[in-house]
Amino acid sequence: MGQVGGKVFRTVEWAPGRANGRVYYPQTLLSSTDIPEDVKERARALLDDCTKSSVGAYSPSNGLFIVRHAVAEYISARDGVASSPEDIYMGSGASDVIKAVLTMFIEEVDGKPPELGIAQADYYLEENSNWALTTAELERSWHQASERHNVRALVVINPGNPTGQVLTRQNIEDIIKFAKHRNLFILADEVYQENIVSKPFYSFKKVMAEMGHPYSKMELASFVTLSKGWSAECGLRSGYVELVRLNPDVEQAFRTTRAVMQCPTVLGQCALHCVFSQELNHIHCVLTERTKTAFETFNSIPGYFCNELDGSMFAYPRVEIPERAQQAAKQHEMSPDEFYCWQLLEMTEMQHAKVAVL
Repeated sequence: MGQVGGKVFRTVEWAPGRANGRVYYPQTLLSSTDIPEDVKERARALLDDCTKSSVGAYSPSNGLFIVRHAVAEYISARDGVASSPEDIYMGSGASDVIKAVLTMFIEEVDGKPPELGIAQADYYLEENSNWALTTAELERSWHQASERHNVRALVVINPGNPTGQVLTRQNIEDIIKFAKHRNLFILADEVYQENIVSKPFYSFKKVMAEMGHPYSKMELASFVTLSKGWSAECGLRSGYVELVRLNPDVEQAFRTTRAVMQCPTVLGQCALHCVFSQELNHIHCVLTERTKTAFETFNSIPGYFCNELDGSMFAYPRVEIPERAQQAAKQHEMSPDEFYCWQLLEMTEMQHAKVAVL
């Protein structure tokens, strides 16, 4: 949609000089009057934290301290709850650290072996309640999955993907109580929190803390990414997980496994450090306008319905396929949604995911 990439990212990553042949661009850039002074100061600070002042060298396996410190300050300001750089682990995008955390759950439990490492138990959101996640649905999913597996963790995506909804605080409290009751570790995918346009965001960490004992003592993994979380800089692979109140033995095992993986890309880490700038305010205004456009456009198309969009990255419209089109699909020996997608592709050359038929 023509989203312009962040200027701060690009300026800082061009600003570092060669520094005796160790970095990428001439040192004169750091003394150039064409580059803002705050950008040069940020570049120098990042280089000072890099091994031998080079972004081409390995960083600590959990990431550069300067970046983890900035992340911890961001979380502390967001939640009003202290965050430590030692609880932050950098990754090459959120998917990297999500996979790393999931490996902690791969083991035989109560004589029940894992299937393909780990099994997925599905739950479904309530579209008519603006994609809410009800405890009744969580209980249904838990009971069904428990017939074959020992359910150990709950993954919650907030803001939602692909629905774009933002959970209310009460909904989050209900989810936390359910997880406590069923002794589940919460993995909170919160990567789209900076793209919300119409509601306040409540992190699971903040809500747990404000609920008090025993919920404030629960373990938690919270994931955020630069790749999609701020300005859709998907090629700059950088993200992090904050691991809260982990068992010390488990945390040490996680540190060891991350050390074996060496480190995430240093340029990506530097880019994540750069998102904490005023430039984000302009990006957010642009995304707000485009969210409104997407919502109005979908609901102007006959047969389409889309809930109001809380976040700016996703829309999840419902498509009602007419009876005649469903009959035509039968004649072509296709399901209605497959027929719809093929017709859309042939008429517009636009690819489309399958849709649910009403």
